[in-house]
Amino acid sequence: MIIGKIVAIDYNKFKVQISAEITGNVINSLGKIYYFGNIGSYLKVNNSIGETLICEVVSIFDEDKLDKNPSFNSNNIRSLILKPIGTKTNKSFSLGVGIFPTLYNDVSIVTHEDLEAILKSIEEIELESKVDYADGKHFVHNDIYLGESKNLIQYKMNVNITKLFNIHMAVLGNTGSGKSNTIAHIFQEIYKKTSYSAKGSCVILFDVNGEYKNAFPKTNYSEINIRYLKPNLYQDDKNQDDKFYLPYFLFNLDEWCSFLMASDATQRPFWSKVLDECYRFYSAITESQEHNNIIRIYLFHKIYDFVSNVLKRGLNDTETINIINNLAIDFLDILKEIKSNLDESDYNVIKDAIEELKTNCTVDFGNNDNKVQKFLEKIQKNYDSKEEQKEVENIMNKQFNKNIFYSHKYLIFATKLCLNKEKSIGNNRIGEYTSTLITRLNVFLNDPECQFMREENCEIKVEEKYIEWLLGSEKKRNNLIIIDTSELSRDSLEILTSILCRILFDFRKKQVGSKRRENPIHLILDEAHRYIKKDSSYQFKENIFEKIAREGRKYSLYLLISSQRPSELSPTVLSQCSNFIIHRILNERDINYINAILPYLSDDISSKIKLSAPGEAVVFGNCVPMPMHIKIQKANPEPNSQNCIIHEQWFKN
Repeated sequence: MIIGKIVAIDYNKFKVQISAEITGNVINSLGKIYYFGNIGSYLKVNNSIGETLICEVVSIFDEDKLDKNPSFNSNNIRSLILKPIGTKTNKSFSLGVGIFPTLYNDVSIVTHEDLEAILKSIEEIELESKVDYADGKHFVHNDIYLGESKNLIQYKMNVNITKLFNIHMAVLGNTGSGKSNTIAHIFQEIYKKTSYSAKGSCVILFDVNGEYKNAFPKTNYSEINIRYLKPNLYQDDKNQDDKFYLPYFLFNLDEWCSFLMASDATQRPFWSKVLDECYRFYSAITESQEHNNIIRIYLFHKIYDFVSNVLKRGLNDTETINIINNLAIDFLDILKEIKSNLDESDYNVIKDAIEELKTNCTVDFGNNDNKVQKFLEKIQKNYDSKEEQKEVENIMNKQFNKNIFYSHKYLIFATKLCLNKEKSIGNNRIGEYTSTLITRLNVFLNDPECQFMREENCEIKVEEKYIEWLLGSEKKRNNLIIIDTSELSRDSLEILTSILCRILFDFRKKQVGSKRRENPIHLILDEAHRYIKKDSSYQFKENIFEKIAREGRKYSLYLLISSQRPSELSPTVLSQCSNFIIHRILNERDINYINAILPYLSDDISSKIKLSAPGEAVVFGNCVPMPMHIKIQKANPEPNSQNCIIHEQWFKN
């Protein structure tokens, strides 16, 4: 229906004069009501080659304002300023304008049918024409209902699931603007579909505020496998099956060093030796069940190694004996710590050998008379046979691997062993150099908040078992995994999110051929600015989220970023997102940051973002051909993110 004509044309705007016959801002066309006279509504005009230009109303004014005595009645001449958005042909819609209209071209309303043709491809429209309603509400196709358009009032806005989720996405907005509601509503719509396959999807939601469990009660989704997990559940908690684990033995060397804040120069190589030693001792303990003497042989080898290192330094006997005596005292302390892991006979044999070493640490007139050397020759006989030498060699050749189980209970033992090894070769300041690392190690071993990393689940010994425990089996896949991290500190939150996402990234990279496109994993990162950082204070050397943002799509691993502070997010991660749902943002720094990373974000869109009411959002990216201003449908049930109603709490009866 025609509502006016173009009376002025600029390179980025058109002026339209409303027909005098139209007195209001509402038109009834085929029983549908269209509002054309409000800011943000759509109108269309044809150019000289028959293309349809879709335009948005950006300004409305009354020509009588130019008169000295305006009458201000509804019969006055009204004009609109339109901003061209894109061009619609019979087959497609694209942003931008090639050929402009001419003066006095007719301007018409954009109907619901027009908007549907713009938002959906011909293939999608043909698909919808072939399917029926499954339950009276939801089509059995790949669209979900997002909300109601603010541009074309009463138009119900659907988005294509594949276009929405086959690339990284960001949901941004100030606190209270509706981010949690948007995320909850989207997945509620997906899980309600009767055609939804519980076999092929997995969503992992890092719930930083502990609010999403309320939005996804298991009773509402009997066909969906929903799992609630939480680190560090109390022992008396009835839901121990919901306890979240992040096994320390899956940490790689970089992740260990990041957690321990180990420096590259000294502490990193030292910690690498500690992990090797810990794994060797654990292996010796394990294998001693079959070879009773292997622990004894291993410890004798260590004594021999330390003492021979000191002797090789060529010091005078007095210095040599002092150093060896101190090492013997330290070794006795170390031996006491692992006493519970040794047979009494092994413990006594090793203890007696060290005591014998101490008695040989004497000098007469500056001469030891080769007593220590003779002691070495004596203990070497304890593993002198070829079989025993092979056992020692097998143990000493073992090296730490992030996918091999070892017990954290031996980390302190291994640390002290490595400290003494360094002292035996003359590195006397090693204790000073590693003091911060050892302090952080004690945090890991003793802090209750680190309990979820220390758990030694007997069923989880390798990475493959952990992946199966988390994601489920092929027969019963966990579709929605909500990990409640609301009680974790900043450091623990960074550790949990970063290492778990690295494990999942490694898992997806192992998929080959068509397997890469099967069973995609979507990571919902709530309050992402807390652990996807752009500054140097990020705890980990490598930002795994940036790696996933750059490469994850190839392995069907996707990010959904939710944040109230986009200016604190990694620009790499944000720039790799191709779908955006942006609620109200008032902070200029955040707006400017988004503008800098997303140059196609115009001033008009920025203005809509600032003026959006709670629950409204600007949607743009791959999922829609042009930016859309939408009132997002309320989630049902809602996440537990409502604000406190102060007067109700203050004036309770």
